[in-house]
Amino acid sequence: MTEQVFTSRELMAWAKISRATLNNYIGLGILPKPELGPGQGPGRQAPRIGRFPASALETLAAVEKLKRAGHTMGEISALLAAGAGAAMREPRAPAASPVPLARPVGDGRGLGLTLDRIECPAYLVNARFEIEWANERAAREIFGPEFNVLAESSERNIFAFLLHGPLAAAEGAEALIALHLGIVKRRLSRAGLFALGRDLDAAEMERLMRIYDSVSTEQVPAGPLARAEIELAAPGEPGRPHDVYASFFREGVFFTYQPTQDDGSTLLQFLARRDVVIRDLMRKREPCLTDVAVLVADVQNSVRISAELPPEQYFQLINRIWGAMEPKLRQYHATHGKHAGDGLVYYFLPQTDNNFALNALRCAVEMREIMREISREWRLKKNWGHELRLNIGLHAGQEWFGAYQTPTHVEFTVLGDTVNTAGRLSDFARDGAVLASKTLLGKLTARERATVRYGVRHRAADGAETFAPETFARVSNLVDLDNPKYEKFRDIAVLPVAEILEIGTEGATGAP
Repeated sequence: MTEQVFTSRELMAWAKISRATLNNYIGLGILPKPELGPGQGPGRQAPRIGRFPASALETLAAVEKLKRAGHTMGEISALLAAGAGAAMREPRAPAASPVPLARPVGDGRGLGLTLDRIECPAYLVNARFEIEWANERAAREIFGPEFNVLAESSERNIFAFLLHGPLAAAEGAEALIALHLGIVKRRLSRAGLFALGRDLDAAEMERLMRIYDSVSTEQVPAGPLARAEIELAAPGEPGRPHDVYASFFREGVFFTYQPTQDDGSTLLQFLARRDVVIRDLMRKREPCLTDVAVLVADVQNSVRISAELPPEQYFQLINRIWGAMEPKLRQYHATHGKHAGDGLVYYFLPQTDNNFALNALRCAVEMREIMREISREWRLKKNWGHELRLNIGLHAGQEWFGAYQTPTHVEFTVLGDTVNTAGRLSDFARDGAVLASKTLLGKLTARERATVRYGVRHRAADGAETFAPETFARVSNLVDLDNPKYEKFRDIAVLPVAEILEIGTEGATGAP
Protein backbone atom coordinates (compact mmCIF):
# COMPACT_ATOMS: atom_id res chain seq x y z
CA MET A 1 0.00 0.00 0.00
CA THR A 2 1.42 3.38 -1.01
CA GLU A 3 2.10 5.75 1.89
CA GLN A 4 0.14 8.97 1.78
CA VAL A 5 2.22 12.03 0.90
CA PHE A 6 1.61 15.77 0.99
CA THR A 7 2.88 18.55 -1.22
CA SER A 8 4.64 21.53 0.34
CA ARG A 9 1.59 23.66 -0.48
CA GLU A 10 -0.73 21.23 1.33
CA LEU A 11 1.60 21.06 4.31
CA MET A 12 1.78 24.86 4.63
CA ALA A 13 -2.00 25.14 4.40
CA TRP A 14 -2.55 22.46 7.05
CA ALA A 15 0.01 23.89 9.51
CA LYS A 16 -0.72 27.54 8.63
CA ILE A 17 2.95 28.36 8.13
CA SER A 18 4.78 30.33 5.46
CA ARG A 19 7.18 28.87 2.91
CA ALA A 20 10.03 30.59 4.72
CA THR A 21 9.07 28.80 7.96
CA LEU A 22 8.80 25.50 6.10
CA ASN A 23 12.28 26.02 4.65
CA ASN A 24 13.57 26.89 8.13
CA TYR A 25 12.19 23.60 9.49
CA ILE A 26 13.91 21.72 6.69
CA GLY A 27 17.19 23.57 7.30
CA LEU A 28 17.05 22.75 11.01
CA GLY A 29 16.45 19.07 10.25
CA ILE A 30 12.99 19.12 11.84
CA LEU A 31 11.42 18.04 8.53
CA PRO A 32 13.08 15.83 5.94
CA LYS A 33 14.00 17.22 2.56
CA PRO A 34 11.05 16.71 0.21
CA GLU A 35 11.16 14.11 -2.52
CA LEU A 36 10.89 15.79 -5.86
CA GLY A 37 8.41 14.37 -8.31
CA PRO A 38 6.59 15.45 -11.47
CA GLY A 39 3.96 18.15 -11.07
CA GLN A 40 0.39 17.70 -12.19
CA GLY A 41 -2.15 19.82 -14.01
CA PRO A 42 -2.08 22.05 -17.05
CA GLY A 43 -0.67 25.52 -17.62
CA ARG A 44 2.33 26.88 -15.79
CA GLN A 45 2.43 24.22 -13.08
CA ALA A 46 5.97 23.56 -11.84
CA PRO A 47 7.46 20.57 -13.68
CA ARG A 48 8.67 19.05 -10.40
CA ILE A 49 7.15 19.42 -6.92
CA GLY A 50 8.28 18.51 -3.41
CA ARG A 51 6.34 15.92 -1.44
CA PHE A 52 6.50 15.02 2.25
CA PRO A 53 5.49 11.84 4.11
CA ALA A 54 2.36 11.83 6.28
CA SER A 55 4.57 11.78 9.39
CA ALA A 56 5.42 15.41 8.63
CA LEU A 57 1.97 16.39 9.91
CA GLU A 58 2.67 14.72 13.26
CA THR A 59 6.04 16.43 13.42
CA LEU A 60 4.50 19.86 12.82
CA ALA A 61 1.95 19.21 15.56
CA ALA A 62 4.81 18.31 17.92
CA VAL A 63 6.70 21.46 16.93
CA GLU A 64 3.68 23.59 17.78
CA LYS A 65 3.37 21.94 21.22
CA LEU A 66 7.05 22.36 21.97
CA LYS A 67 6.91 26.02 20.92
CA ARG A 68 3.95 26.58 23.22
CA ALA A 69 5.95 24.98 26.03
CA GLY A 70 8.54 27.74 25.58
CA HIS A 71 11.29 25.90 23.66
CA THR A 72 13.44 27.67 21.06
CA MET A 73 13.70 26.29 17.54
CA GLY A 74 17.21 25.07 18.28
CA GLU A 75 15.94 23.20 21.34
CA ILE A 76 13.00 21.77 19.38
CA SER A 77 15.33 20.45 16.69
CA ALA A 78 17.47 18.72 19.32
CA LEU A 79 14.45 17.30 21.18
CA LEU A 80 12.89 15.85 18.03
CA ALA A 81 16.22 14.40 16.91
CA ALA A 82 16.50 12.68 20.30
CA GLY A 83 12.94 11.37 20.05
CA ALA A 84 11.72 13.48 23.01
CA GLY A 85 8.92 14.93 20.95
CA ALA A 86 7.41 11.62 19.93
CA ALA A 87 4.93 11.64 22.78
CA MET A 88 3.75 15.06 21.67
CA ARG A 89 2.88 14.11 18.11
CA GLU A 90 -0.80 13.54 18.66
CA PRO A 91 -3.31 16.13 17.40
CA ARG A 92 -3.55 19.12 19.72
CA ALA A 93 -6.76 19.50 21.74
CA PRO A 94 -8.65 22.77 21.34
CA ALA A 95 -7.41 25.45 23.73
CA ALA A 96 -9.66 26.22 26.66
CA SER A 97 -8.21 29.74 27.03
CA PRO A 98 -7.23 32.42 24.51
CA VAL A 99 -4.30 31.56 22.22
CA PRO A 100 -1.31 33.25 23.84
CA LEU A 101 0.28 36.24 22.16
CA ALA A 102 3.41 35.31 24.04
CA ARG A 103 4.64 32.23 25.81
CA PRO A 104 6.55 32.00 29.11
CA VAL A 105 10.18 31.02 28.67
CA GLY A 106 12.22 29.09 31.21
CA ASP A 107 15.54 30.30 32.57
CA GLY A 108 18.84 29.20 31.10
CA ARG A 109 22.38 29.66 32.30
CA GLY A 110 25.34 30.93 30.33
CA LEU A 111 28.02 33.58 30.01
CA GLY A 112 28.53 33.78 26.25
CA LEU A 113 26.78 37.05 25.38
CA THR A 114 26.80 40.70 26.38
CA LEU A 115 24.52 43.59 25.50
CA ASP A 116 27.09 44.99 23.07
CA ARG A 117 27.28 41.68 21.22
CA ILE A 118 23.55 41.18 20.63
CA GLU A 119 23.27 41.14 16.84
CA CYS A 120 19.48 41.22 16.63
CA PRO A 121 17.27 44.29 17.19
CA ALA A 122 16.93 45.11 20.90
CA TYR A 123 15.49 47.99 22.91
CA LEU A 124 14.38 48.96 26.42
CA VAL A 125 11.13 50.79 27.20
CA ASN A 126 10.36 52.37 30.56
CA ALA A 127 7.13 52.27 32.56
CA ARG A 128 5.61 54.85 30.19
CA PHE A 129 6.61 52.75 27.17
CA GLU A 130 9.13 55.36 26.08
CA ILE A 131 12.29 54.01 24.45
CA GLU A 132 15.23 54.45 26.80
CA TRP A 133 17.82 52.51 24.81
CA ALA A 134 17.99 50.86 21.40
CA ASN A 135 20.83 49.22 19.53
CA GLU A 136 21.66 50.18 15.94
CA ARG A 137 19.64 47.35 14.39
CA ALA A 138 16.52 48.29 16.33
CA ALA A 139 16.95 51.94 15.36
CA ARG A 140 17.29 50.96 11.70
CA GLU A 141 14.85 48.05 11.37
CA ILE A 142 12.18 48.78 14.01
CA PHE A 143 12.10 52.56 14.40
CA GLY A 144 13.43 53.98 11.12
CA PRO A 145 15.32 57.17 10.20
CA GLU A 146 13.19 59.46 12.37
CA PHE A 147 14.35 57.75 15.55
CA ASN A 148 16.43 60.15 17.62
CA VAL A 149 18.02 58.82 20.79
CA LEU A 150 18.43 62.36 22.13
CA ALA A 151 14.78 63.29 21.69
CA GLU A 152 12.61 64.42 24.57
CA SER A 153 11.37 61.35 26.45
CA SER A 154 7.74 61.93 25.41
CA GLU A 155 8.83 61.75 21.75
CA ARG A 156 10.08 58.19 22.19
CA ASN A 157 6.65 56.58 22.54
CA ILE A 158 7.07 53.02 21.27
CA PHE A 159 3.59 52.94 19.75
CA ALA A 160 4.29 55.92 17.51
CA PHE A 161 7.20 53.98 15.99
CA LEU A 162 5.26 50.71 15.71
CA LEU A 163 2.42 52.55 13.94
CA HIS A 164 4.66 54.44 11.49
CA GLY A 165 8.06 52.74 11.43
CA PRO A 166 9.52 50.16 9.03
CA LEU A 167 7.34 47.37 10.51
CA ALA A 168 4.04 49.22 10.08
CA ALA A 169 3.34 47.26 6.85
CA ALA A 170 4.57 43.88 8.16
CA GLU A 171 2.20 40.90 8.21
CA GLY A 172 2.70 40.72 11.96
CA ALA A 173 2.38 44.46 12.66
CA GLU A 174 -0.91 44.07 14.50
CA ALA A 175 0.42 41.09 16.48
CA LEU A 176 3.49 43.09 17.47
CA ILE A 177 1.35 46.00 18.69
CA ALA A 178 -0.90 43.51 20.50
CA LEU A 179 2.14 42.02 22.29
CA HIS A 180 3.10 45.45 23.62
CA LEU A 181 -0.50 46.32 24.51
CA GLY A 182 -0.93 43.01 26.30
CA ILE A 183 1.93 44.05 28.58
CA VAL A 184 0.37 47.50 28.99
CA LYS A 185 -2.98 45.94 29.90
CA ARG A 186 -1.43 44.10 32.82
CA ARG A 187 -0.40 47.46 34.26
CA LEU A 188 -2.82 50.11 33.01
CA SER A 189 -6.53 50.70 32.62
CA ARG A 190 -8.04 51.92 29.36
CA ALA A 191 -7.81 55.47 30.70
CA GLY A 192 -4.13 54.88 31.45
CA LEU A 193 -3.53 53.82 27.86
CA PHE A 194 -5.24 56.98 26.67
CA ALA A 195 -2.82 59.04 28.77
CA LEU A 196 0.06 57.00 27.40
CA GLY A 197 -0.91 57.85 23.82
CA ARG A 198 -1.77 61.49 24.40
CA ASP A 199 0.54 62.59 21.55
CA LEU A 200 -1.07 60.27 18.96
CA ASP A 201 -3.85 61.43 16.66
CA ALA A 202 -7.46 60.28 16.99
CA ALA A 203 -7.24 57.52 14.35
CA GLU A 204 -4.06 56.08 15.87
CA MET A 205 -5.54 56.17 19.36
CA GLU A 206 -8.71 54.47 18.12
CA ARG A 207 -6.63 51.67 16.61
CA LEU A 208 -4.67 51.17 19.82
CA MET A 209 -7.87 51.11 21.86
CA ARG A 210 -9.39 48.51 19.53
CA ILE A 211 -6.35 46.23 19.84
CA TYR A 212 -6.16 46.84 23.60
CA ASP A 213 -9.81 45.78 24.00
CA SER A 214 -9.22 42.61 21.97
CA VAL A 215 -6.23 41.45 24.02
CA SER A 216 -6.65 39.27 27.09
CA THR A 217 -4.13 39.53 29.90
CA GLU A 218 -4.01 35.72 29.83
CA GLN A 219 -2.31 35.95 26.43
CA VAL A 220 0.87 37.56 27.80
CA PRO A 221 2.65 35.94 30.76
CA ALA A 222 3.41 38.23 33.69
CA GLY A 223 7.16 37.54 33.42
CA PRO A 224 10.03 37.36 33.94
CA LEU A 225 10.37 36.41 30.25
CA ALA A 226 7.89 35.80 27.43
CA ARG A 227 8.17 35.03 23.73
CA ALA A 228 5.96 35.55 20.70
CA GLU A 229 6.60 34.45 17.10
CA ILE A 230 5.84 37.35 14.76
CA GLU A 231 6.20 37.69 10.98
CA LEU A 232 8.17 40.84 10.14
CA ALA A 233 7.98 40.57 6.34
CA ALA A 234 5.48 42.64 4.40
CA PRO A 235 2.84 40.80 2.33
CA GLY A 236 4.39 39.36 -0.84
CA GLU A 237 7.95 39.42 0.55
CA PRO A 238 9.96 36.35 1.59
CA GLY A 239 9.05 35.31 5.12
CA ARG A 240 10.99 36.75 8.08
CA PRO A 241 9.51 35.09 11.20
CA HIS A 242 11.10 36.30 14.43
CA ASP A 243 10.91 35.25 18.04
CA VAL A 244 10.24 38.45 19.98
CA TYR A 245 11.32 38.14 23.60
CA ALA A 246 10.03 40.46 26.34
CA SER A 247 12.08 40.52 29.56
CA PHE A 248 10.37 42.18 32.52
CA PHE A 249 12.28 44.31 35.02
CA ARG A 250 11.29 46.86 37.63
CA GLU A 251 13.01 49.49 35.48
CA GLY A 252 11.15 48.57 32.27
CA VAL A 253 10.68 45.91 29.59
CA PHE A 254 13.55 44.75 27.36
CA PHE A 255 12.59 43.51 23.86
CA THR A 256 14.80 41.44 21.56
CA TYR A 257 13.96 40.20 18.04
CA GLN A 258 15.71 37.01 16.90
CA PRO A 259 15.08 35.21 13.59
CA THR A 260 13.04 32.10 14.38
CA GLN A 261 15.39 29.81 12.48
CA ASP A 262 18.37 30.86 14.64
CA ASP A 263 19.35 28.94 17.73
CA GLY A 264 18.09 31.13 20.58
CA SER A 265 19.82 29.28 23.41
CA THR A 266 22.68 31.79 23.72
CA LEU A 267 20.30 34.76 23.84
CA LEU A 268 18.11 33.01 26.42
CA GLN A 269 21.13 32.26 28.56
CA PHE A 270 22.02 35.95 28.50
CA LEU A 271 18.47 37.09 29.30
CA ALA A 272 18.34 34.66 32.22
CA ARG A 273 21.21 36.57 33.87
CA ARG A 274 18.81 39.27 34.99
CA ASP A 275 21.20 41.22 37.21
CA VAL A 276 23.75 41.45 34.38
CA VAL A 277 21.13 42.45 31.81
CA ILE A 278 19.59 45.26 33.82
CA ARG A 279 22.98 46.57 34.91
CA ASP A 280 24.12 46.72 31.28
CA LEU A 281 20.86 48.36 30.23
CA MET A 282 21.11 51.00 32.92
CA ARG A 283 24.61 51.80 31.70
CA LYS A 284 23.39 52.09 28.12
CA ARG A 285 20.20 54.10 28.59
CA GLU A 286 20.36 57.36 26.70
CA PRO A 287 20.16 60.78 28.40
CA CYS A 288 16.70 62.26 28.02
CA LEU A 289 14.89 65.50 28.73
CA THR A 290 12.15 64.64 31.20
CA ASP A 291 9.99 65.95 34.01
CA VAL A 292 11.55 65.12 37.35
CA ALA A 293 10.96 65.72 41.05
CA VAL A 294 14.09 65.92 43.20
CA LEU A 295 14.29 65.08 46.90
CA VAL A 296 17.33 66.19 48.91
CA ALA A 297 17.61 65.18 52.57
CA ASP A 298 20.18 66.05 55.23
CA VAL A 299 20.56 65.14 58.88
CA GLN A 300 20.38 68.34 60.92
CA ASN A 301 23.53 69.12 62.94
CA SER A 302 25.34 66.12 61.45
CA VAL A 303 28.74 67.79 62.05
CA ARG A 304 28.04 68.14 65.78
CA ILE A 305 26.65 64.59 66.02
CA SER A 306 29.70 63.14 64.26
CA ALA A 307 31.96 65.00 66.71
CA GLU A 308 30.12 63.57 69.72
CA LEU A 309 29.99 59.94 68.58
CA PRO A 310 32.83 57.47 68.07
CA PRO A 311 33.43 57.06 64.31
CA GLU A 312 32.06 53.52 64.19
CA GLN A 313 28.85 54.58 65.95
CA TYR A 314 28.36 57.57 63.67
CA PHE A 315 28.63 55.32 60.63
CA GLN A 316 26.26 52.90 62.33
CA LEU A 317 23.74 55.73 62.80
CA ILE A 318 23.96 56.97 59.21
CA ASN A 319 23.68 53.42 57.85
CA ARG A 320 20.67 52.85 60.10
CA ILE A 321 19.00 55.98 58.73
CA TRP A 322 19.58 55.32 55.04
CA GLY A 323 18.92 51.60 55.42
CA ALA A 324 15.51 52.36 56.95
CA MET A 325 14.71 54.83 54.15
CA GLU A 326 15.59 52.50 51.28
CA PRO A 327 12.33 50.46 51.22
CA LYS A 328 10.27 53.67 51.02
CA LEU A 329 12.43 55.07 48.26
CA ARG A 330 12.01 51.87 46.26
CA GLN A 331 8.27 51.80 46.94
CA TYR A 332 7.89 55.25 45.43
CA HIS A 333 10.08 54.52 42.36
CA ALA A 334 12.97 56.77 43.39
CA THR A 335 16.33 56.69 41.59
CA HIS A 336 19.45 57.31 43.65
CA GLY A 337 21.62 60.32 42.83
CA LYS A 338 24.90 61.71 44.10
CA HIS A 339 25.17 63.76 47.29
CA ALA A 340 28.29 65.14 48.93
CA GLY A 341 28.62 64.06 52.55
CA ASP A 342 26.13 61.99 54.49
CA GLY A 343 22.91 63.32 52.92
CA LEU A 344 21.06 61.91 49.94
CA VAL A 345 19.56 62.90 46.61
CA TYR A 346 16.79 60.95 44.91
CA TYR A 347 15.00 61.51 41.59
CA PHE A 348 11.34 60.73 40.92
CA LEU A 349 10.54 60.26 37.23
CA PRO A 350 7.12 60.09 35.52
CA GLN A 351 5.29 56.77 35.92
CA THR A 352 2.32 55.28 34.08
CA ASP A 353 0.03 54.64 37.02
CA ASN A 354 0.90 57.33 39.58
CA ASN A 355 2.01 60.94 39.84
CA PHE A 356 5.77 61.32 40.26
CA ALA A 357 5.36 64.57 42.22
CA LEU A 358 2.91 62.96 44.64
CA ASN A 359 5.30 60.01 44.97
CA ALA A 360 8.05 62.43 46.04
CA LEU A 361 5.78 64.12 48.59
CA ARG A 362 4.51 60.88 50.07
CA CYS A 363 8.02 59.48 50.27
CA ALA A 364 9.29 62.61 52.04
CA VAL A 365 6.51 62.57 54.66
CA GLU A 366 7.05 58.87 55.40
CA MET A 367 10.81 59.40 55.64
CA ARG A 368 10.17 62.09 58.26
CA GLU A 369 8.13 59.62 60.33
CA ILE A 370 10.85 56.97 60.04
CA MET A 371 13.40 59.51 61.25
CA ARG A 372 11.29 60.29 64.33
CA GLU A 373 11.30 56.59 65.24
CA ILE A 374 15.08 56.36 64.77
CA SER A 375 15.49 59.45 66.96
CA ARG A 376 13.51 57.81 69.79
CA GLU A 377 15.58 54.65 69.35
CA TRP A 378 18.90 56.51 69.65
CA ARG A 379 17.84 58.71 72.54
CA LEU A 380 17.23 55.53 74.54
CA LYS A 381 20.40 53.92 73.25
CA LYS A 382 22.70 56.87 74.04
CA ASN A 383 20.73 58.43 76.89
CA TRP A 384 21.11 61.81 75.26
CA GLY A 385 18.77 64.72 74.62
CA HIS A 386 19.47 65.14 70.93
CA GLU A 387 16.46 65.02 68.63
CA LEU A 388 17.56 63.55 65.31
CA ARG A 389 15.90 65.42 62.48
CA LEU A 390 15.89 64.96 58.73
CA ASN A 391 15.46 68.18 56.74
CA ILE A 392 13.99 67.59 53.29
CA GLY A 393 13.72 69.84 50.26
CA LEU A 394 11.57 69.07 47.20
CA HIS A 395 11.51 70.77 43.81
CA ALA A 396 10.38 69.82 40.30
CA GLY A 397 11.40 70.80 36.79
CA GLN A 398 12.23 69.51 33.33
CA GLU A 399 15.85 68.46 33.11
CA TRP A 400 18.26 66.12 31.35
CA PHE A 401 18.47 62.77 33.14
CA GLY A 402 21.44 60.50 32.46
CA ALA A 403 24.31 58.57 33.98
CA TYR A 404 28.01 58.92 34.66
CA GLN A 405 29.82 55.61 34.65
CA THR A 406 33.08 53.80 35.04
CA PRO A 407 33.72 50.14 34.18
CA THR A 408 32.52 49.19 37.68
CA HIS A 409 30.09 51.93 38.72
CA VAL A 410 27.00 53.73 37.40
CA GLU A 411 25.80 56.99 38.90
CA PHE A 412 22.57 58.66 37.79
CA THR A 413 22.29 62.41 37.72
CA VAL A 414 20.05 65.28 36.68
CA LEU A 415 21.65 68.25 34.95
CA GLY A 416 20.12 71.62 35.75
CA ASP A 417 18.99 73.91 38.53
CA THR A 418 16.27 71.59 39.89
CA VAL A 419 18.77 69.62 42.00
CA ASN A 420 20.50 72.77 43.26
CA THR A 421 17.15 74.31 44.24
CA ALA A 422 16.05 71.17 46.10
CA GLY A 423 19.38 71.17 47.90
CA ARG A 424 18.94 74.80 48.93
CA LEU A 425 15.46 74.01 50.27
CA SER A 426 16.87 71.11 52.28
CA ASP A 427 19.45 73.45 53.76
CA PHE A 428 16.77 76.08 54.45
CA ALA A 429 14.46 73.60 56.22
CA ARG A 430 14.87 73.29 59.98
CA ASP A 431 13.74 70.96 62.75
CA GLY A 432 12.77 68.09 60.43
CA ALA A 433 10.57 70.11 58.10
CA VAL A 434 9.62 69.02 54.59
CA LEU A 435 9.74 72.07 52.30
CA ALA A 436 8.33 71.88 48.78
CA SER A 437 8.30 74.46 46.02
CA LYS A 438 5.10 75.78 44.53
CA THR A 439 6.35 74.34 41.24
CA LEU A 440 6.28 70.81 42.64
CA LEU A 441 2.86 71.17 44.23
CA GLY A 442 1.64 72.54 40.90
CA LYS A 443 2.33 69.11 39.37
CA LEU A 444 -0.54 67.64 41.42
CA THR A 445 -4.11 67.42 40.24
CA ALA A 446 -6.71 69.35 42.24
CA ARG A 447 -7.89 66.08 43.78
CA GLU A 448 -4.37 65.09 44.77
CA ARG A 449 -3.57 68.52 46.15
CA ALA A 450 -6.71 68.35 48.32
CA THR A 451 -5.11 65.44 50.20
CA VAL A 452 -2.00 67.47 51.10
CA ARG A 453 -1.94 69.61 54.22
CA TYR A 454 0.54 72.38 53.50
CA GLY A 455 1.11 76.04 54.28
CA VAL A 456 3.49 78.59 55.80
CA ARG A 457 4.53 79.28 59.38
CA HIS A 458 4.62 82.98 60.30
CA ARG A 459 6.23 84.37 63.42
CA ALA A 460 4.90 87.60 64.90
CA ALA A 461 7.03 90.28 66.53
CA ASP A 462 6.18 88.88 69.97
CA GLY A 463 7.44 85.45 68.94
CA ALA A 464 4.01 83.84 68.55
CA GLU A 465 3.80 81.43 65.65
CA THR A 466 0.81 80.95 63.38
CA PHE A 467 0.28 78.56 60.52
CA ALA A 468 -1.45 79.78 57.34
CA PRO A 469 -2.82 76.72 55.50
CA GLU A 470 -2.81 76.37 51.70
CA THR A 471 -0.50 79.33 51.21
CA PHE A 472 3.02 79.91 49.91
CA ALA A 473 5.69 82.44 50.76
CA ARG A 474 8.83 83.56 49.00
CA VAL A 475 12.02 82.64 50.80
CA SER A 476 12.88 86.36 51.00
CA ASN A 477 9.70 86.90 53.02
CA LEU A 478 10.58 84.21 55.54
CA VAL A 479 14.13 85.31 56.50
CA ASP A 480 16.23 88.45 56.37
CA LEU A 481 18.60 87.86 53.47
CA ASP A 482 20.73 90.82 54.59
CA ASN A 483 21.72 88.72 57.58
CA PRO A 484 25.01 86.97 56.66
CA LYS A 485 23.55 83.76 58.13
CA TYR A 486 20.98 83.62 55.32
CA GLU A 487 22.95 85.18 52.49
CA LYS A 488 23.48 81.80 50.83
CA PHE A 489 19.74 81.60 50.09
CA ARG A 490 19.74 84.63 47.81
CA ASP A 491 19.65 82.38 44.72
CA ILE A 492 16.20 81.07 45.81
CA ALA A 493 14.99 84.38 47.25
CA VAL A 494 11.92 84.67 44.99
CA LEU A 495 11.01 80.96 45.07
CA PRO A 496 7.51 80.36 46.56
CA VAL A 497 7.62 77.49 49.06
CA ALA A 498 5.39 75.76 51.59
CA GLU A 499 5.86 73.30 54.43
CA ILE A 500 4.27 69.88 54.02
CA LEU A 501 2.61 68.71 57.23
CA GLU A 502 0.83 65.53 56.17
CA ILE A 503 -0.80 63.74 53.25
CA GLY A 504 -4.10 61.90 53.33
CA THR A 505 -5.12 58.97 51.17
CA GLU A 506 -8.62 59.73 49.91
CA GLY A 507 -8.56 60.42 46.17
CA ALA A 508 -4.80 60.03 45.95
CA THR A 509 -3.20 58.16 43.08
CA GLY A 510 0.31 57.86 44.44
CA ALA A 511 2.18 54.64 45.01
CA PRO A 512 0.53 52.15 47.36
